[in-house]
Amino acid sequence: MSVQSVPAGVAPQWAVHMQGIHKRFGAVAANVDVHLRVAPGTVHGIVGENGAGKSTLMSILYGFYQADQGSIAIAGKPVQIRNADDAIAAGVGMVHQHFMLVDTLTALENVMLGGEPHWSLRKAGAQVRQQLEQLMASTGLRVKLDALVADLPVGDRQRLEILKTLYRGAKVLVLDEPTAVLTPQETEQLFEVLRVLRQQGTTILLITHKLKEVMSLCDHVTVMRSGRVVAEMPIADTSVEVLAEAMVGRKVRMGRGDEAAQEPGAVLLQAQSLTVRDKLGVERLQQVGLTLRAGEIVGVAGVSGNGQSELLDVLSGLVAPDEGRLELLGQTFDRSAAKAWLDPHQARTLGLAHVPEDRHARAMVMSFAAWESAVLGYEDLPSYSTAGWMKHGAMRQATSTLMERFDVRPRNPELRSSKFSGGNQQKLVLAREIGQAPKVLLVGQPTRGVDIGAIEFIYAQLRAMRDAGCAVLVVSSELDEILALSDRVLVMNQGRIAGELAIADCNEASLGLLMTGGGV
Repeated sequence: MSVQSVPAGVAPQWAVHMQGIHKRFGAVAANVDVHLRVAPGTVHGIVGENGAGKSTLMSILYGFYQADQGSIAIAGKPVQIRNADDAIAAGVGMVHQHFMLVDTLTALENVMLGGEPHWSLRKAGAQVRQQLEQLMASTGLRVKLDALVADLPVGDRQRLEILKTLYRGAKVLVLDEPTAVLTPQETEQLFEVLRVLRQQGTTILLITHKLKEVMSLCDHVTVMRSGRVVAEMPIADTSVEVLAEAMVGRKVRMGRGDEAAQEPGAVLLQAQSLTVRDKLGVERLQQVGLTLRAGEIVGVAGVSGNGQSELLDVLSGLVAPDEGRLELLGQTFDRSAAKAWLDPHQARTLGLAHVPEDRHARAMVMSFAAWESAVLGYEDLPSYSTAGWMKHGAMRQATSTLMERFDVRPRNPELRSSKFSGGNQQKLVLAREIGQAPKVLLVGQPTRGVDIGAIEFIYAQLRAMRDAGCAVLVVSSELDEILALSDRVLVMNQGRIAGELAIADCNEASLGLLMTGGGV
């Protein structure tokens, strides 16, 4: 696809104009002759697969990296951006996917940190508070300024990050995957704020994998692939399908397609009356029952926080319920009897695999090499150890094989887990769990923070598991994902199963009604 220019004459000067940007990291060309022009007071999307070069380009704009070649102009004026201070001075602010906040400080203290306007902290705090109150009133970015960041929900933390950049004078706001950890409601609240900021003249650059968000929010979009710009166009002139093809370089299959539904087989997992209470006695899971059969994908839809996480924890053995019964692959676990509940090691031994919702907190050790993360939980397999002695060579070789099979990039078992992109981290976790050919597979948020090419690959792997006779349970907050993958859908609301639908009876309206406590 050829490069298309933003029409001339959109504005007398560009809010951001990057010309001929080149950046290499050793032998890897991250940016190759990149040109980016962004009109003032617009939302400009930058999309591409993991490794396409979009984050590197924005890191150059914000001063984290310096380009090997090229120039940058902000509001029509050439600038040299050698560090983040230079970027802030030029009116550029950036909100990172992983928030740069200090949990033990209040929201107000986080905004002040490093830029106190007075030697007296009391006077500085009063001055900053007044300015933030004015900003919150004008933008709708409401945050409890005296609350500890550790106590703020994710959506409020993101609003705080945006407030911090605006307080420091940002006229150009760069957002890196801003909705990766937000609920649908938090996402819509964020978009309303961004629309207000656009109306007030703020220029917004949006890095995202979610093409529907690009279509609903952006005015223009730039597509990058392999470090180059391959397309640039007004949103009015494109579609999700066109953008997906430009990103990947071929047509992408995301929907269900026309495969014939197969009849599910034997029951492999059956849960009854699962109930989980938190430390305050609140029921997070209320009398939940479900059945998983061989050869089907069951989707669990619902707004985050309605019991889906607790359900995965109980079924995988991470948490014992207060009440309930579970029959799994010939074994029975009953909280009303004097039986111990399923534990994760026992689950793996029986043939149940689990891909957690939070890959960083529960699926990987970020400081471990890839081969170490690729065997977590399976270290005692005969192929990996003998009499307690681990076979590191065998583990490395197995990881190389899994990386090849699951297209994990780069294919380097020695590379630290934290150095892989989010999509490749997710593929590594999936490779570990699917690689053991489980009979039951539990997957939480399978494509959170993952690019469209990796999404297509992950969908294909989950469908292949189903077709091989595995019972697959997918928990996702993305309705498009539920509709694309599921053969049957359960909807959760306030810790209960609010409804169950065959995929033929599902659409966004029917699922949304159940998610909010209504009927179908």
